[in-house]
Order: sequence, then structure tokens, then C-alpha cells
Amino acid sequence: MSAKESEQTKPAKRSPMPILSDTGQAAWDAYATALRITTDTSPVTVRNYLSDLRQFIAWAEAEWTVGQDATVSFTPTCLTPPLLTRYRSTLQHTRRLTPASINRALVSLKRYSAWLLAECVLSRDPVAPVKLIPETARAPRHLDDTEEEALLAAVTAHGSTRDQTLITLMLHTGLRAREVCALRRRDVTVGKRSGILRVYGKRNKYREVPLNATARAVLAPHLAAISDTDAPVFPSHKTGEPLTARGLGYLIAKYAALARIPDLSPHDLRHRFGYRMASHVPLHRLAQIMGHDSLDTTMRYIHGTARDLQNEVEKIAWE
Repeated sequence: MSAKESEQTKPAKRSPMPILSDTGQAAWDAYATALRITTDTSPVTVRNYLSDLRQFIAWAEAEWTVGQDATVSFTPTCLTPPLLTRYRSTLQHTRRLTPASINRALVSLKRYSAWLLAECVLSRDPVAPVKLIPETARAPRHLDDTEEEALLAAVTAHGSTRDQTLITLMLHTGLRAREVCALRRRDVTVGKRSGILRVYGKRNKYREVPLNATARAVLAPHLAAISDTDAPVFPSHKTGEPLTARGLGYLIAKYAALARIPDLSPHDLRHRFGYRMASHVPLHRLAQIMGHDSLDTTMRYIHGTARDLQNEVEKIAWE
């Protein structure tokens, strides 16, 4: 792999986290401890919640300190609807973030406020009156046929059997990153004409995902080498433990770079499955397979992508 290709496989570095006052840091630490101990939320989501809260606390302390001789520290009881509304306005008009980014920050603060209420730190929810920014529904990224072929060619030429099986399975089952990483040998049944994956998805919700002929064909020889029913289907080559979602992200990025596909994530393989299935099966069945709680989520796969819409308007061009 060239130095350029190697560099492309590295995920973007995170921005340095802002420094908080001692009081603000203590408030952040208390929430961080609670999230890491009591929640079954994914590590990535926890990291996002904490990053969003830290950014908010830093902003609030900076705002309060303007014109003051000393730092004005953040405490949870300082949360008020006007403060949160002003923060939303800053994100929208000063920082010019997208509606999705603004809403993620607000949802993180709503989650924090709910925890403060449960801990009896607050008696009223200050975030409840603060509305999210309306978003225009956008279709998820659509990995096209050429890109899928290039990805499979890259992993076939350069990848291990594990990696080839993993990517093919994701393209044909639509599993989330955490779900595919958590698979154990006992969770997979493969027969000549059928097969299933037993999956625990978001909020530990159980579902069974059917395996088509392609998935069964690629899984069968891979599973034959796994004798322990408790062994991970996709172990880390370094530790033997289940591959992590972060490790899966690196893996997908590596083969995407070789295939010259920019910014490809594991979730894009899930979207590829969703788009292909939506043109063949009723949405309620697709929702069941993908583990969606609402058909509104599944509806994304019948919305036109930007490329689809561009192709449609070109049909009436005068050129």
C-alpha cells in the first residue's frame, strides 16, 4: 500500500476538547461516570453525548465570563430555556452548523437534562421547551453498483477470509456495525436452503435476520473453522476478541481507500442493503429485517438521492 493510500485509511482526527472550569469539569465527570456505568448505549454514542455536553459547558462558561474579572463556572442548575435557545442560535447562525449537527447537540443536552431530573438535581426540564431545527429529509448515501464491485474487488485481492466474509455479509444482511461485531458462532445457523442470524440490536432488541444464498455460501467455509460456539464470528487478528466497531471502521476505510471510494463507513454498507431491498420487498418486511422501530426510518430508502433527483430534472432540459 502506498503512503498516500495508507494515509487515506486513517480516520480524521478529533478536534481537541475544550478546557472547563473545575466546577464544570466536575459536572461533566459525574455525567460521564453515570453514562459509562448505567447505560447500554454504544461507546460511540456515549462519546458523542459527552463531546456535545463538553462543547456546551465550554460555550456557556465563555459567554458568562465575557466582561467579568473571573471565570463564571457552569453548574447543572444554570440550565435554563433562554440559555439553551441562545446556544441553539449560536450553533445555527454563528457557527453555521447543519440542522443535523445542531439537533444532535440538542438531543445530547435533552439526554443530560433527563438524567439530571432522574437524579433530582433539577425539578423541571429546562430543555423541553427548546425545539429542534426542522430538517429536510435526505436519503442516506447510496453506494452504487460500480462502487460495490470495486470494494469487493479490493477485499478479494488484499483481504483475509475474515474480511471478505465480513464485507459480503454486511452487504447482504444490512447489520449495524455493533451487531455484526457481536456475532458469536452460536448466533449463526446455515443450511443448504436457508439460514439465520440471531441479533440483539438497539436497546437489546432481538430479531432474526435471514441469510440469502450469497451470505450462506460465504459464511459456510468461514464457520467451518470455528469449533467453539461461544467464539466470535469475526475476531480481531491481534487479540482474538470480537472485532470492535472502531476496528471495523478502520477495516472498511482501508478497503475503501484501495477501491478509491471516499468516506465509506460500515453504515454505508447497511444503507446499500436497504436501498436494494426496498425495490423488492414491502417496507414493513424490510423494517423487520433491519430492526427499525418505525417505518419512517425505513422510508428513507425510497426517497430519491441527490443523483436520482438530478437525473429526473435533466429529463426536461432543453439541451
